[in-house]
Amino acid sequence: MQKIRVGIVGYGNIGRGVEAAISAAEDMELVAVFTRRDPKSVTTRSGAKLVHMDEIASYRGAVDVMVLCGGSATDLPVQGPQIAALFNTVDSFDTHAKIPEYLQSVDAAARQAGTLSIVSVGWDPGLFSIMRAIGGSVLPDGNDYTFWGRGVSQGHSDAIRRVEGVKNAIQYTVPIEQACERVRAGENPALTTRQKHVRECYVVAQEGADRARIEHDIVTMPNYFADYDTTVHFITEQELHEKHSRMPHGGFVFRTGKTGFTGEENRHVIEYALKLDSNPEFTGSILAAYARAAVRLSREGVSGGKTVFDIPLTALSPLGRDELIKNLL
Repeated sequence: MQKIRVGIVGYGNIGRGVEAAISAAEDMELVAVFTRRDPKSVTTRSGAKLVHMDEIASYRGAVDVMVLCGGSATDLPVQGPQIAALFNTVDSFDTHAKIPEYLQSVDAAARQAGTLSIVSVGWDPGLFSIMRAIGGSVLPDGNDYTFWGRGVSQGHSDAIRRVEGVKNAIQYTVPIEQACERVRAGENPALTTRQKHVRECYVVAQEGADRARIEHDIVTMPNYFADYDTTVHFITEQELHEKHSRMPHGGFVFRTGKTGFTGEENRHVIEYALKLDSNPEFTGSILAAYARAAVRLSREGVSGGKTVFDIPLTALSPLGRDELIKNLL
């Protein structure tokens, strides 16, 4: 069996999650981890080779797909198109409002290079997006509801850490339970963004930093916190390590709707739930599956920018199509 040769770009929490997923996949091998840090200063869990980002182009032909594990705020908007011009890629860009423009930039680079790039892969955007699409297709006369948490958001935590004066930070997304129960009961409530979730931020400030300005920059940040009731707690580095080192997450996707003729409607609730001990490891597992799909489809001549909506299930699974049909259909 010819193994899929994978490179990881960025060795943070998600990068380590992808590394763990590849180590468990019999049809994949990790060629190298690419980092902006001094490779001598980092040790991988699997013993994989570390290479500086400046040398990434020299791995053309040696890597089938690059999994991009940088942050959505500043890393991926630059790295996505740049690396798509050299390799097949998969990433977890998760700023929902900016996905169309990000996809357009990656698509242009990938089409010109003849590579395949799958963007915004994860559980939301990603698996939850698929469930919303299925729900709306099955129950077109209905409503979508998505709740996240309680858990650590990688993208939002990264966005806080980019705020000037922040040394370290973690962010929890917390669903408002009363809103969840109203949806589960079939009430079909009209809920604003602020009525569905709150956001809790735990921040380690740099010595001498202006905490009032940091708090203001966080709670007014567009696309991340401005539309939510957001609380900022300043804590010590030790407290962050002791109380907030694990990264659980999860959430719910609902589709409520009705079927039948006027006056004879039957009401339905679809619920899809995730409960995750490790957000980055689960996200890494999804990225690894889509990396497999990217290589398979690229070998069939598919190129350009894609999303989870464009990828067939048979390309994701390590099982063959016949085996999927026999065992799962």
